[in-house]
Amino acid sequence: HGTLRDAIDKRWGSTEEMRKKFTEAAITRFGSGWAWLGVKSDGTLDIVSTANQDNPLMTGVAEQDLIPILGLDVWEHAYYIRYQNRRPEYIEKWWNVVNWDFVVHCYDEYASKGLPVPIT
Repeated sequence: HGTLRDAIDKRWGSTEEMRKKFTEAAITRFGSGWAWLGVKSDGTLDIVSTANQDNPLMTGVAEQDLIPILGLDVWEHAYYIRYQNRRPEYIEKWWNVVNWDFVVHCYDEYASKGLPVPIT
């Protein structure tokens, strides 16, 4: 909702299209890692994935440096007990528990202003 929804619609045309791109980034991450939605230095949104423990705040480790506002852990430890090797099923179920109010807060209060989201 709000300004984040507007930014998503501007970048991808719809939240459904953003979700498809994010899911693709998570599914295609080979091995352990993360998928991220974040804000680039020019203020636009992007989706990247990183290997292992890396994150897009670390210069040069992602396809694009950005301030993350939503991250999905795709290490096997995050899903293996329940989903075994069915990462796509885990990702689909994960969308049901995303706290969008918090993501919007992180976007509005920090990332859209070029500030990293503080650890709370």
